[in-house]
Amino acid sequence: MRRKSLWLRLRKILFCVLGLYIAIPFLIKLCPGIQAKLIFLNFVRVPYFIDLKKPQDQGLNHTYNYYLQPEEDVTIGVWHTVPAVWWKNAQGKDQMWYEDALASSHAIILYLHGNAGTRGGDHRVELYKVLSSLGYHVVTFDYRGWGDSVGTPSERGMTYDALHVFDWIKARSGDNPVYIWGHSLGTGVATNLVRRLCERETPPDALILESPFTNIREEAKSHPFSVIYRYFPGFDWFFLDPITSSGIKFANDENVKHISCPLLILHAEDDPVVPFQLGRKLYSIAAPARSFRDFKVQFVPFHSDLGYRHKYIYKSPELPRILRPQQDPGSRPDPSMWSEPV
Repeated sequence: MRRKSLWLRLRKILFCVLGLYIAIPFLIKLCPGIQAKLIFLNFVRVPYFIDLKKPQDQGLNHTYNYYLQPEEDVTIGVWHTVPAVWWKNAQGKDQMWYEDALASSHAIILYLHGNAGTRGGDHRVELYKVLSSLGYHVVTFDYRGWGDSVGTPSERGMTYDALHVFDWIKARSGDNPVYIWGHSLGTGVATNLVRRLCERETPPDALILESPFTNIREEAKSHPFSVIYRYFPGFDWFFLDPITSSGIKFANDENVKHISCPLLILHAEDDPVVPFQLGRKLYSIAAPARSFRDFKVQFVPFHSDLGYRHKYIYKSPELPRILRPQQDPGSRPDPSMWSEPV
């Protein structure tokens, strides 16, 4: 009797799980906004309980917190970290000092983070420290709807926020080089931004893509969360079409065909979130593109034994060597030539 009761209970649980498994695709199809939230994950704020107004609490004692307004009813929180050599000089300085510092003889990196978390995420903070130690200004921000930034997330809005910050930097940086660094979902924002900058003939000095994908549909299909549904009948119709209908494309593969500046792609072979082959595929599309005929295109893979996975490339001791000026006007990238894994 007890065995029969246990079997009935187990069968009920299995039917509930199966029903939920079948219901989820229909729910996502009927409510495409769910898929958009899963892509942005802006509601996941980690680490919790940090005050983004105080970057010094994260060990960034040479960082200032700004708020900019790209559009009416949109406010974005920005951090500006000066080169580490200015650590002592930066103590107690006001916003005007930090803004004036952008005109110094140090290159600037505009960092565009990925989904989930905030500009104060642990791995992001560690990267700022590394880049600062290498002599760069680092300017980063939370897109509308992330962190303490106000507004509703969208691909268009995220790109416009990035454009606004870029223009803000250029208005203060004089002739200093400005590089754009995008990570994960931020690579989609980065290529959107740089394509637009190139079309208006104000390209950045280089574009750096860390753990990039080709486009959001291919990334969503390859993401580990999609494994249990990958062979579900109508997978594209249920899961991928709602992304497109929400106006989310992040078409890196199309954007790179319209970008005219040096390009550096960094990708770990053991990346479990954005498969390594997507970064390699993006490189194979960019390298022969006519828009890059006068610029260097480089792909740097990181061996799986290093364990850098999706967000730990900042740990590489090779970064100072890798982050050399990307432009080499006399060379034409050969897509058949691959960098050896670091």
